[in-house]
Formats: sequence, structure tokens, C-alpha cells
Amino acid sequence: MNQRGSIIIIDDEPNILKTLTIGLQSIDFEVDGFLNPIKALEHVKDKKYSLTFIDLMMQPMDGMAVLKELRRSCPEITAVMITAYGTVDSAVEAMKNGAYDFLQKPFDLKELQAFTEKVFEYHQLQQEVRDLRSKLSESKSNKIITKNPVMVQQLELATQVADSMLTVLIEGESGTGKELVAQYIHEQSTRRGKPFVKVNCAALAESLLESELFGHTKGAFTGAYKDREGRFEVAEGGTLFLDEVGEIAQPVQVKLLRFLQSREFERVGENITRKVDVRVIAATNRRLVESLQEGNFREDLYYTINTVRLSLPPLRERPEDLLLLIYHFIHKFSSGRNEAEISADAVKLLISYRWPGNIRELENVIERATIIARDGSINTQHLPEEIQHIDTEKIGLLSLEHIEQQHISRVLKVTKDLDEASKVLNIDPATLWRKRKKYGL
Repeated sequence: MNQRGSIIIIDDEPNILKTLTIGLQSIDFEVDGFLNPIKALEHVKDKKYSLTFIDLMMQPMDGMAVLKELRRSCPEITAVMITAYGTVDSAVEAMKNGAYDFLQKPFDLKELQAFTEKVFEYHQLQQEVRDLRSKLSESKSNKIITKNPVMVQQLELATQVADSMLTVLIEGESGTGKELVAQYIHEQSTRRGKPFVKVNCAALAESLLESELFGHTKGAFTGAYKDREGRFEVAEGGTLFLDEVGEIAQPVQVKLLRFLQSREFERVGENITRKVDVRVIAATNRRLVESLQEGNFREDLYYTINTVRLSLPPLRERPEDLLLLIYHFIHKFSSGRNEAEISADAVKLLISYRWPGNIRELENVIERATIIARDGSINTQHLPEEIQHIDTEKIGLLSLEHIEQQHISRVLKVTKDLDEASKVLNIDPATLWRKRKKYGL
């Protein structure tokens, strides 16, 4: 079976049709030839072609009409018009109607073959562009790029609970994509057409956060000059994303707990009870169980928002995603110009770096590199100093403490509880509990 591509030739001159067929088959194209343009148009309904050669002057249907019909029924086909001397103006007109180029008779075999190679190269490039646009279109609804098994598992769980009212808690270091996962859950639900409202709980003082969430009435406090809706009301029918939920002060925690239990609240300075239909997703960059133990977070609220917990691994634990993300961001920040190239040495440094700022840091590094690499080629000199100075020869050399941390982390993920994990590790459960606390596992 020919692997290059298929070509359909439509020409009512038997000699031209035969010459074209033989010439293109000799460079490994699959070729179908038709003397009758009407039969050719019927045939393309059942078979996909890469290229078509169409004679401009034919009977009973001229080439311009055939071109228009092909462009309608097979928009991805690349068309070439065949024209005799004296009809070049008509061929140019055909190009305005969607033909890529024209081939002027008479022509020799070598000219035909070289010309066809150029046309096929153009066709392949156009196909790549279409595929890329399709992928980018998909990525707009799902911006999460990953092959990491843990991330895939967490996204599968997110999909399963997306269409429920269950409150979701997303844990992960800063920059791991918690907001993207929250948006993913919203987009996978029937609430996707309603608002997705974000609140950074760490950015607001206690009094301001309460007003921001639940709204206030005129005169409720200094500066409250008029009634104001809170974010819960703004998010009616949709999703409210509470980022850094561990920073909420206890008085506000009480009102949040009540809302999660009853979907009811009162604005600040008002005694009218309001009710809204809002799904809550919370996120934190630290383990809330520690805040619970320290008395900074209510136990009842913790168990309410922790109905479904998603734990996002840091970028350093997603090595299979690094190259995907590097090239994704290069494409993103090369928008509107030729895509930047990146040297092997630069890639080696990027995949060796620990990425304490996770995906957000990687995105910023690639954006900076694509901007300052004016010739479109990213080299090591375009990377931040802390990355340039990595000794890649020592990357594989880890401390015993770090190796212990990684091993305990892996064992905890595959065992059902601490007792089973301590047996696998051959250490006392109390020792394992102390090590978990030490390493923040």
C-alpha cells in the first residue's frame, strides 16, 4: 500500500491524463485518473485525496466549476489547475478561488515531479497546521497537559465528581495548577455555562474577606456606601473557587461552614437569610491537617470541605511532563511569529532543575527565554542564572535523607494505612509517624 498520499487527476485529454498518471506513480503516489469530471466528483465522495490536478478547459464541466465543487466537498484537498498557454489569466483567477498553483502545458516529466513534490510539501504543512489548531482548540477546554500517572488518576477522580455538589479540596504546592484543576472540574460539569468565580482568601483581611464572600449592606462598616453582592451571589448557578482556604480566619470559617451545610447566608450588616445554588471548590498549598492540629482550622469545616480531596504532585515528581510543558510554553509564547528553537544543552538544564515554583516558574522561564532569544533560538544563556549554574553531572547524586523521603513517599502511596506501610519499611509505626511529619508527607 502506498504511504505517500493519493492524487486525483481530472483531464478530458487521454494523453495528458496518461502522462500525469505514469509520472506521479513513478514517485510513489497513488493516482486515480478521470476523463469525465462529473464521474470524478462522484468518486471523491468515497475516497480521501491529498492533491488534485484539474484541467481548466473541459467538457461537459469546466475546471473552475469542478474546483468550486471540490472546495465545497473536500476542503482539505490541495488543488492544482492545468492550463495551456494563453489561459494563464484564468488559472490565476482559479487560484483566487482556492487553487494552490497552476501547471502550464506543455511540461516535461522532471518538471512535473519536482512541481508535485513542492505542492505535496505544502499540503503536508497545511495538514500539520490543521492538526495543531485542533489540539490547541481542545486545550482551551482542558488546559492540563500531563502524562504523569498520579496527575492522570487525580483528573479521572475530578471528572467522576464534576457533576455532583460534593465540595472538593485541592492540595498542592504553589504553582502546581490547582486553579486549572478547579476550572477543569467546572468545565466538565453542567455548570460550565455559569460563572466560575475565584477568591484568593490569603489576599484579604478577615473583615474584607467576609464582605467579599457574603456581601454587605449600606452602612455595615466604614466605607460601605451601598449594598454589595458577595461572590456567592455572583457565582449563582456556577462554581466558587476558594484559593488558599487555610488562611480563612475562624469567624469567617463559621459562616462558610453554615453555607456548605445549608447553602444559606446573610450579608454583613443584614439579618435577611439568602440562599444560592453554588458549588464550592477549595485549594490550599499546605496540609490543612496541620492547621487542624494547631487549632487554626475548624475540624467540622475541614471534614466538610475535604469530602473529595485531590493531591497534585509538584513538577519535580512529574519528569514525564517536563518536555511536554517546555514545548507547550515555547509554542504559546512564540504566538504570532516563527516558533522558537531550543538547544539540547538548554533542555538538559531545564529537566535537571528542581522547579521549586513548579509549573508557574517554568512558564515564566520559557516566556522570558522566548522574548530575549531574538534570533528565535533559545540557548543556555537565555535561562536564569540559577538554572545556568546547575552541575548536571551531580544531578543524580542525592543525599540519604532525600532518598529516604522519596522511598517513604512511594510506600505510603501504595499501602492502605500506616501499619501496612511501617511493616513494608520495617520500622516502628511511631517512627514512621515522626518521619512523615518531618518530611511533610
